Amino acid sequence: MKTFDLIVGIHSIAEAITNRPSAVRKIIATAEGLKEFRKKTRLDKEIKQFDVKIVSPHDVQKMAEQFYKELELSFQRVPSQIFMVVDPVETYDLAWLYDQIDKSPRYKILCLDQVTDVHNAAAIMRTAAFYGVDCVVTGAKGHFGTGPSFARIASGAIEHVNIVICSSLPKAITKLIEKNVSVIGFSEHAKEDGDGVDTSGHVALVLGAEDVGMSNAVSRVVEHRVAIKPLGKIKSLNVSVAAAIAMERWLK
Repeated sequence: MKTFDLIVGIHSIAEAITNRPSAVRKIIATAEGLKEFRKKTRLDKEIKQFDVKIVSPHDVQKMAEQFYKELELSFQRVPSQIFMVVDPVETYDLAWLYDQIDKSPRYKILCLDQVTDVHNAAAIMRTAAFYGVDCVVTGAKGHFGTGPSFARIASGAIEHVNIVICSSLPKAITKLIEKNVSVIGFSEHAKEDGDGVDTSGHVALVLGAEDVGMSNAVSRVVEHRVAIKPLGKIKSLNVSVAAAIAMERWLK
């Protein structure tokens, strides 16, 4: 289990400083990188509470590379000459999720079935934050993980959307249905168009892996199997685009 995480990308760093200041361990930047961060975020007052280590452009990359190595990640050059070391974001279990549902008049959930590509998962997380999704549920096996690339693409969304990790997504979905959550799974082979689904209360949208869609185990238990019908010659969508369309249509 990792004991720290890295956040890169100006907007992601700004969201973490604003929403999780106690989780910040250190900020490392060049003088120019810090100047650019202040200019773009206007967080002068907020960043003054942290001890920012100012280093050369060469050293900011070398120091970042060492942290990547400790996390067993392939190093990618840090953008904007600034990065941050933070406590890992907290994840939750199903008991926590069921309690949140019981306490809320309407709870919005996104279930990701083996969506492992970091770029797609992070893009989905950013859109989920835009549409006010309360949490993303994913199985422990096939979890997309979080890290500097995820943080940069998600653009701070991880600070606003909770992550729930479960051992069995089919069992979790079955329990959600028992708790009166309208569960909609998306498949290009489905017959339903989803027009009659009641999404005025709790709702969960289920999206499958990039190449094969929902697994058979998940597909069997979802309450509604819905297709996003194409209007042109291409019949399938990237999962992050499908997620955005689904949230626009069924979460508003």
